[in-house]
Amino acid sequence: MRGWLARNLPSIVLFVALVVAWQVAVSVFQMREYILPSPGAVLRAFVSGEIPWASHLSVTTVEVVGAFFLAGVVGVALGIAIAWSTVLAHALVPFLVFVNTLPKVAVAPLFLLWLGYGIFPNMLIGALIGFFPVVINTAVGLSQVDEEMLDLGRVFGAPKWKVFAKIRLPNAYPYILSALKVTASAAVVGAIVGEFVASQKGLGNVIVTTQTNLNTPVAFVALIWISVIGLAVYGAVVLAARWIAPWADTSS
Repeated sequence: MRGWLARNLPSIVLFVALVVAWQVAVSVFQMREYILPSPGAVLRAFVSGEIPWASHLSVTTVEVVGAFFLAGVVGVALGIAIAWSTVLAHALVPFLVFVNTLPKVAVAPLFLLWLGYGIFPNMLIGALIGFFPVVINTAVGLSQVDEEMLDLGRVFGAPKWKVFAKIRLPNAYPYILSALKVTASAAVVGAIVGEFVASQKGLGNVIVTTQTNLNTPVAFVALIWISVIGLAVYGAVVLAARWIAPWADTSS
């Protein structure tokens, strides 16, 4: 507990300072609640029971986690394909760059048109936003290997697949895990973008709905829950990094 407190004390102090500054700004400038609610108003919106938070939170969480895993699996698979074969690399990289440059807000309505409303289209939008860093980092991690390690594998007559599994892949772990940290945030953004475009449940739907009646405190609660989901996924990646690649500095 002391170690955790020592590591996170600066973040806790910063968070408390921001909340205090927020309250002071609302009090000094007499902000109207629909423009900037006070922390107390946000807390009242959280505990009032006006919104079924559990229902909306579960939908968004499933979308974010699904988008994260989909982006991770597809991204790692494509990165391996690019590093394995030069022909595949020449074929895939330009296409993946093209897909990554597509404006995701413009693509979201098409996904909903093709796949209908529901959780899965929002997962795909989140995965589409988050998969590209995983692809690039995986390919780089598999390629940037010490030549002496590769020579050692050749000396022992290890086949290509074994060199890949025993030398290249462990070398890529820190790269992949760093990319997954970026993907943790991107998956949240993608899921909320999908809910903004069209949804009947989820935290993004809560924000859109509250905009019509200027219920800003409820929107703030939704934003806080969205941040909590993102932090939880990011924290899971950090814990996985400590277990999978303890030799790498991936805990920051």
